[in-house]
Amino acid sequence: MTGPVYEAVLCDIDGVLRHWPPADLLERAHGLPAGCFAAAAFAPERLQPAVTGRVSDEEWRSGVADALALACGSADRARSAVAAWSAQVPSVDRDVVALLTRAREVAKVALVSNATTRLEADLAGQGLAGLAHVVVNTARIGVAKPDPRVYGTAADRVGAAPHRCLFVDDTGVNVAAAREAGMTAVHYRRPEDLRTALAPLVGDARSPVRGEACGGSSSPRDRSGPEPPANPR
Repeated sequence: MTGPVYEAVLCDIDGVLRHWPPADLLERAHGLPAGCFAAAAFAPERLQPAVTGRVSDEEWRSGVADALALACGSADRARSAVAAWSAQVPSVDRDVVALLTRAREVAKVALVSNATTRLEADLAGQGLAGLAHVVVNTARIGVAKPDPRVYGTAADRVGAAPHRCLFVDDTGVNVAAAREAGMTAVHYRRPEDLRTALAPLVGDARSPVRGEACGGSSSPRDRSGPEPPANPR
């Protein structure tokens, strides 16, 4: 077996472990302009307070509804759309769950997510609360990826030096920041990326046992449309 043997695996959640349905059908169903959910929910001035814990998940959603009301001219339609959006459930990639479950047998596993205060409840509701040893929710620590303090906090919580951590994320800027923090980092696009990166830990897991700790089903590999509030990256 060649390559580094990591003491910890730090993994993003949405876009890697979970995948949310696209918002275009929801927008059409509620008569909303195309792309309005992304514009309303992920505007930096609205998103950053939510993923750093300065506002609660509920306050964030209320702000999204207000922004949508301006976009469509109907507060009732906006509130109905946000309620439907918030009720969506992401699919869980069983291959990723299986790979992280194997990694957990030989290393610490942390889920590291730019998320709102809703994240922990969502993970528990999908049977994912026990998948990792640690969950680093940026809404609980006051800073969000790619802030270097997120990577330091995650390494501290798993008890590993940064250079002994493997970091996995589907967002390039977060991957680059992890490398700057001294970690080995993988820009995730498909389960094969994670499988290859974990080979030094778990061997050539070409046919992993399906995950034991997940709800939902395997999901598309792309991420089109915005995610609901549980984890805005």
